[in-house]
Amino acid sequence: MATTAKEEMARFWEKNTKSSRPLSPHISIYKWSLPMAMSITHRGTGVALSLGVSLFSLAALLLPEQFPHYVAVVKSLSLSPALIYSAKFALVFPLSYHTWNGIRHLVWDMGKGFKLSQVEQSGVVVLILTLLSSAAIASE
Repeated sequence: MATTAKEEMARFWEKNTKSSRPLSPHISIYKWSLPMAMSITHRGTGVALSLGVSLFSLAALLLPEQFPHYVAVVKSLSLSPALIYSAKFALVFPLSYHTWNGIRHLVWDMGKGFKLSQVEQSGVVVLILTLLSSAAIASE
């Protein structure tokens, strides 16, 4: 006779509890490090940039007016320079980060910079370059 899913699950956990095998650690037990956070952020910015380009392309195809019209609409709102700078910084930051961290990955692809101290240093350099280039581009 067939067993139910509940019975199968109970049998599975009973067998594994009795076996005393080590369990795979959950991500929550790991201490976060700069390289770990930067790796996850690199993937996230890649997804965000892909979505952004896709949405911008869709908007360009579907919206009734040309791009200069929408720039004029934003200018007509008389937004404060601080708000405009902040918005530009927020838009350019993921692109800048993904670019600099991508260059870091290309260096790794050449087999360089794999010592733990070099990985940490290159991470800090990427963050500094990201902040500086984002600030410079946003101020244009």
